Amino acid sequence: MAQTAPRTLLRMQERTMLRPRRQGRRHPLVATLMALPLAVLLLVVFDGWEAVATQASSVGVMLGR
Repeated sequence: MAQTAPRTLLRMQERTMLRPRRQGRRHPLVATLMALPLAVLLLVVFDGWEAVATQASSVGVMLGR
């Protein structure tokens, strides 16, 4: 059990070499396009505009940052 920490560290280093993380912020249009399918799904599943309005409000707050 004491030998698991070094192996975990090596795996993390391998992952970051193969797939480096992107830095920075997501473009607002990309964030909107990501949120729209969820808004449509909420509209269909719950059959209400309240869920869509809540989701749109969240996207609006995010875009206002």
